[in-house]
Amino acid sequence: MRATARSIDRPPTIDSRVNAIDWAQVTSDLDAQGCAVLKGLLSPEECDALAALYPDDANFRSRIVMGRHGFGRGEYKYFAYPLPDLIAELRPLLYARLCGVANRWNETMGIDIRYPDKHAAFLKRCHDAGQTRPTPLLLQYGEGDYNCLHQDLYGEHVFPLQVAILLSEPGRDFEGGEFVLTERRPRMQSRPEVVPLKQGDAVAFAVHHRPVQGTRGPYRVNLRHGVSRIRSGHRHTVGVIFHDAK
Repeated sequence: MRATARSIDRPPTIDSRVNAIDWAQVTSDLDAQGCAVLKGLLSPEECDALAALYPDDANFRSRIVMGRHGFGRGEYKYFAYPLPDLIAELRPLLYARLCGVANRWNETMGIDIRYPDKHAAFLKRCHDAGQTRPTPLLLQYGEGDYNCLHQDLYGEHVFPLQVAILLSEPGRDFEGGEFVLTERRPRMQSRPEVVPLKQGDAVAFAVHHRPVQGTRGPYRVNLRHGVSRIRSGHRHTVGVIFHDAK
């Protein structure tokens, strides 16, 4: 029998998957916790294809071995321009969905900076200030590796949110390696948040700080993120950062 166009099972496009996310819930989670899970953002095949890029240095501008810099254990590589098609498509789509939250957070915290609707316009702002190096990165962890708590700032112009996408499957490809977020509150102990992810899931989270509503009005809290120790196997992650680096 001849297959018809109707019978071919094509995966949803990236933009349709982004549009299908419950962004009202994402916004609510970001406001409440400083992070939100975007379930099923990438297919297993897309995850495997991105992870398979790691050995080919032609895809990247630099390689960082974490242990040499006190960042933890493991390594990562920053993609070079032009970015892989999938990352190049995702970056502006996700930015457009997160831009409203970023602007509202800055207004609440009394920060004058506002972000344009289009990612290309924000990148021009970065590039005009000398931040021209791409920041999306591919991280690789093996047994015993981890990523210390940190912030991805890179220069004067910082978009307040970023996204990490898990490319490996917990329980099959690796054990351990949980995404961890800590929130430092004024005159209080830090609050930890562990975010469970499956292959293809992403987490959107605050890069540096976010507003929290207190009894006397909003106040600012400081956040850091990292990855707990890999107990076995290998773990790959893509980081989608929206500002470029000097």
